[in-house]
Amino acid sequence: MTTRVIVLNGGSSSGKSSLARALQAALPRPWLAFGIDDLVEALPPALLEDGDGGGEGGDGIGFAADGTVSVGDGFRALEAAWMAGVAATARAGAPVVVDDVFLSGAASQQRWREALDGLDVLWVGVRCDPAEAAARERARGDRAPGMAADQAERVHLGVHYDLEVDTTRTPPATCARTVADRLAQRG
Repeated sequence: MTTRVIVLNGGSSSGKSSLARALQAALPRPWLAFGIDDLVEALPPALLEDGDGGGEGGDGIGFAADGTVSVGDGFRALEAAWMAGVAATARAGAPVVVDDVFLSGAASQQRWREALDGLDVLWVGVRCDPAEAAARERARGDRAPGMAADQAERVHLGVHYDLEVDTTRTPPATCARTVADRLAQRG
């Protein structure tokens, strides 16, 4: 079976999006990249709120001042549809790199496992020293302070990977070569 999906999981500002772009440049055939940030940007404003999980009664996604993220049932329903769409794209023949943040650790990975059932998936943990991720977060200016620190370790709890990379001091292109090499070993 040919690997059709690479799932990158790491906290905010860990370097997942840069790694996804580097993978697109390094892999021998074209791969599409889909990121959780794309889903969040596509949400209706009613599901985006500060603090409580978004929208009426906490139905969406919320970003608190301390950097914590909460999600409600409305977000989860749209996330499940998005995951099914990403999986359908891979099943239709387009290889896919997924850039996600497993806010609920192993439970997040399980949701992806169910969506990607029957596909060969390379699970990649993207780690970054919390202090470095926090520095990147400050430099970006588009994240709530504290998000990187909150997510740096939490998103990896109970998650099983085929490969882990550390972007703290390793450039995206080097990490991409490591992932590409693992992909080549799998056939």
